Amino acid sequence: MAFSSLKEKLNAGAYEKSMRRIYAADDLARQSERYFSLAEDFAALYGEREGLRFFSAPGRTEIGGNHTDHNHGKVLAASINLDAVAAAAKNDENVIRVKSRGYSKTDIVDLAKLEPVAEETGHSASLIRGVAARLKELGWQIGGIDAATVSEVLSGSGLSSSAAFEVLIGTIINYMYNDGKISPVVIAQTAQYAENVFFGKPCGLMDQTACSVGSFVAIDFADPAAPVITPVAFDFAACGHSLCIVDTRASHADLTDDYAAIRGEMEAVAEIFGKKCLREVEPETVYENLDMIRKKVGERAVLRAMHFYAENSRVDREAAALSAGDFDAFKKLVIESGFSSYMYNQNVFSPKFPAQQPVALALAVSECILAGKGAWRVHGGGFAGTIQAFVPNDLVAEYKEALEKVFGEGACYILSIRPLGGAEITAE
Repeated sequence: MAFSSLKEKLNAGAYEKSMRRIYAADDLARQSERYFSLAEDFAALYGEREGLRFFSAPGRTEIGGNHTDHNHGKVLAASINLDAVAAAAKNDENVIRVKSRGYSKTDIVDLAKLEPVAEETGHSASLIRGVAARLKELGWQIGGIDAATVSEVLSGSGLSSSAAFEVLIGTIINYMYNDGKISPVVIAQTAQYAENVFFGKPCGLMDQTACSVGSFVAIDFADPAAPVITPVAFDFAACGHSLCIVDTRASHADLTDDYAAIRGEMEAVAEIFGKKCLREVEPETVYENLDMIRKKVGERAVLRAMHFYAENSRVDREAAALSAGDFDAFKKLVIESGFSSYMYNQNVFSPKFPAQQPVALALAVSECILAGKGAWRVHGGGFAGTIQAFVPNDLVAEYKEALEKVFGEGACYILSIRPLGGAEITAE
């Protein structure tokens, strides 16, 4: 599509029907402006080209299954309305070029070289190369692409900005060279492969799956090489609530040992029974041997094992509640999950810094406002960072004001669950 024609179509609302699949009706005008601004970025970088197309991939939020995936447990996650978007066109040079707004460097990946490059480890170019390499290895078509991207997925917020970027690259290749035939699950697995093998981060599959598949999704990691992924049908837009993520703006520095201890202590319990992870040990076996276990690995390890088993069960019940349209039951389970993380998993504040408890404070303020009405829990890794709350729409303004009075302006992000994962945005 010529640049002038694209501008006319955006102004005329030709993309609105496609945008309505993923954006709220009152956000369509802003999104049209955002996409046109991105098209201008593309034109400045690569010239006004024919065949310019738009793509989107969302961030994600963990709903249930806090600290369960690393011991082969179950997780409930969902895509959110914040996304990474791209304006892209084919080139005939067998090279992928990606320039992201806010970053000085254009990533340039020669598709003739599809092995990991040491100098790219930890950088976005490795993700592009890894996605392309894996898709080709799986028998899919790849080819030259020029792209400009911009993201509203908050970096460092636990909403998975890196997974959104990986899925975005896979989505572009899917629609440009494979007519959209690659399944969202394959794109998610490809994105995880790129992050593990090319980027150098041994992440799980939860983030990429939620970003790629979209809406609510339950994931069972009993076999990490072949996780069972089950979409959960629920119309979040009709439930009368908003999803709020509150950034307590606390530093994650010096918390690596705290995060590692959760996995390590869960695995230490499993090791007592000759297993590598808790999923391989029946919960009854642990409950029947609590005294022996605590004497060997300590009471905190026992409590974290109890959290693991309760969270695994809770994920199934949360998914069932959503599938049945019972949002009240779902909220009760979210609160249960939060208390389990607080009391048993103990990842709400670090024992190394007992005077610093911003996440605990955010949860306490949330309870004051939402008790009997909404739901609240720690979000992601814990110890510092963010909490999650499901807030009735008529309380959103009050909730946001109260939390930002404590943690500063802009600390509370009002989100929604996006019904679709990676997608092409097309004109009608």
